[in-house]
Amino acid sequence: MRSRSEKDTWRNWAGTVTARPVREARPASVRELVDTVRSAAREGLRVKTVGTGHSFTSIAATDGVLVRPDLLTGIRRIDRREMTVTVESGTPLKRLNVALAREGLSLTNMGDIMEQTVAGAVSTGTHGTGRDSASIAAQVRELELVTADGRVLTCSEKENPEVFAAARTGLGALGIVSALTFAVEPVFLLTAREEPMSFDRVTSEFDALHAENEHFEFYWFPHTGNCNTKRNNRSAGPPAPPGRVSGWLEDEFLSNGLFQVVNSLGRAVPATVPAIARVSSRALSARTYTDVPYKVFTSPRRVRFVEMEYALPRETAVDALRELKAMIDRSPLRVSFPVEVRTAPADDITLSTASGRDTAYIAVHMYKGTPYRSYFTATERIMTAHGGRPHWGKLHTRDAAYFAEVYPRFGEFTALRDRLDPDRVFGNDYLRRVLGA
Repeated sequence: MRSRSEKDTWRNWAGTVTARPVREARPASVRELVDTVRSAAREGLRVKTVGTGHSFTSIAATDGVLVRPDLLTGIRRIDRREMTVTVESGTPLKRLNVALAREGLSLTNMGDIMEQTVAGAVSTGTHGTGRDSASIAAQVRELELVTADGRVLTCSEKENPEVFAAARTGLGALGIVSALTFAVEPVFLLTAREEPMSFDRVTSEFDALHAENEHFEFYWFPHTGNCNTKRNNRSAGPPAPPGRVSGWLEDEFLSNGLFQVVNSLGRAVPATVPAIARVSSRALSARTYTDVPYKVFTSPRRVRFVEMEYALPRETAVDALRELKAMIDRSPLRVSFPVEVRTAPADDITLSTASGRDTAYIAVHMYKGTPYRSYFTATERIMTAHGGRPHWGKLHTRDAAYFAEVYPRFGEFTALRDRLDPDRVFGNDYLRRVLGA
């Protein structure tokens, strides 16, 4: 451990959160992690683990001991009979995906970025899109949890099942996850079909597009009637990845390089945003390619932004999206980032955003440095009217009273927290707001 000066400040990826902890810890083993927690508790200091800082909220911020898990990385074991992989909590998803592919294995589903640590992604409910396959947390079969009193709990459906049900999306409130065991399957191929489509067509055919595809998502460009759709389905092959030049053009030049430029222009001259949006929404052409899952599900995201995302009952998503479009159309807002829509099946995780209901996600973004509060406030008003649940790691203003209404098992989670961390060793201001004192 090393003491930190006043100038030593932790910042998240988007620059929306800063923290000045008393000190940092970089444990290299579970035993060292236990010692870190115990010593902090004796001193009356709070403890939080930060991964790569991809949460937009202050869920990982602390004024106590900040744990960096970058030495808790790597695969512990692969069990080919049970088809599971056990991995240290600080392992970045991108390293796990590559390592699994080399072993001829893959996760079933994943989000569209893979910079996060596995524990950070699981604990905040990171998800991709899927008709039948759910979030990363829903693929966890066992987890190892260091509790406030320094115990190391193994949690699964058979062992400490009540903790397992909650800690898969534990928000960092129940303890520090030190290892995760994921279900895996033999590596497979996905064929991605990307295609421009009108807003009216996507919304009118949304149920059919969801039902017909294993993984369906789309992006709507505000100030236009244009969307870009993506359908991912399993394929017998052969592999047919994007060409080197065409792939660079779509994924790097258009989606990152040029997108950065046009967003910078829109931030400087907001009046140009609608015209830019009309051009941007037509820049990406239809394409089809086939590759291993992590190369299809994930994309590079180099343009920095802030984000709000709400999980809605899937049957309400189209109405909510139409309301969002109408709100933007009649407002003076200038929105340069597309709105993202994805889905997930119901799961049984206590505070998963898809807990107990088939879900659609609507995510809104604004370019970093652009005023976003008016847009996000108006969006949140629409989403909460439909019983929406905000992503735990993305911007929102909801509190414990609201969550008690939209999560039937909310009291179950807070009671477990009272039992596992009565002194709030793992607490912070964000958890006080969303879970209560």
